[in-house]
Order: sequence, then structure tokens, then C-alpha cells
Amino acid sequence: MEDFSHLIQCRRSTRRFTEEELTQDEVVALLRAALMAPSSKGTRCWQFVVVDDRAMLERLSHCKEHGAELLAGASLAVVVLGDPMVSDVWIEDASIASLVIQLQAEDLGLGSCWVQVRERYAADGTPADELVREALDIPLQLQVLSIIAVGHKAVERKPIDESGLQWEKVHINHYGGQ
Repeated sequence: MEDFSHLIQCRRSTRRFTEEELTQDEVVALLRAALMAPSSKGTRCWQFVVVDDRAMLERLSHCKEHGAELLAGASLAVVVLGDPMVSDVWIEDASIASLVIQLQAEDLGLGSCWVQVRERYAADGTPADELVREALDIPLQLQVLSIIAVGHKAVERKPIDESGLQWEKVHINHYGGQ
């Protein structure tokens, strides 16, 4: 990647992946980035479950009614967990870690997509986090925030068009501008 600005402009959600597997170096780079993600007071309340087993990826793709099916085609999924016993801002910390994984994926030329799990439900009404917890034997004290799907992009998307930026949503010194 040329620089951070270019990285931000080019990072787009990828929902279709090729069959190509990730290299060990790519996986290590993703996890190193996740482990370096900032956290409140340095608590590092997040944990990660890395899934590359095709059968498990397929199972996870049914954890919620819509938006998880892409997991079945990913080479890798990183399940991002937070521990509310360690930090009251586990959601924020786990969210930052989720985004850092996505930015690292883009920097490596890989695609990624955030699959929201917290407060989502399967078609039968079962909470998505319960299904993920059961599938991966996640301890009860840990909360499932997201699953980051990663793989080689099947389709290259255009960078974000800056002409569509909504500058009217930026307020200076108080809400409403001026």
C-alpha cells in the first residue's frame, strides 16, 4: 500500500473470495496486527479464535439470518471476543481490533468483511453469539463481537469515491456548524 490514506480509500468489504488459501506469513501478519490493536488502559481484553476449517466456516456461515453466508467462501475467519470482566469497554476494544485486522488484510492485498455477531440472531431466533460460542467452545465469560472473514478477493472493487463524502456530517465546535 502506498500510504495510510490510500489504504483507507481502497479498503472495501469483500464478500466473494477465491479458493486460494492464505500463507502462514499472511495469517501471522493478521494476528500480529490484532494483538497490537490499541485497548483501553492497555487491558487487551480481546481474544481471537482463528478458523480455517472449511466445515466450521460453513457452520459459522449460518450463525445469523443475513450477512454471514460469505464466511463459507472465506479462507479464514477471525472470531473477535471481548472479556467484560477485564474491561467495561470491551465492545470498543474488540471493535478496534476487528478494524485493525481488516486494515492489515487490505495492506496485504487481501479482502475482508466484518460479520456482526453481537445482538444478531439466526433465522430461528437463536442469538448468533450462542451459536458461535457453542460451535467453538467459547467460555461463557467471553462475549462474541464479530467475525472477520478474510481471503483473496474474487472481485476487485473501486476505491471509495471522495466526491461522495458527506462533509455536512462534520460539525465544528458545536453541532450544526458555524
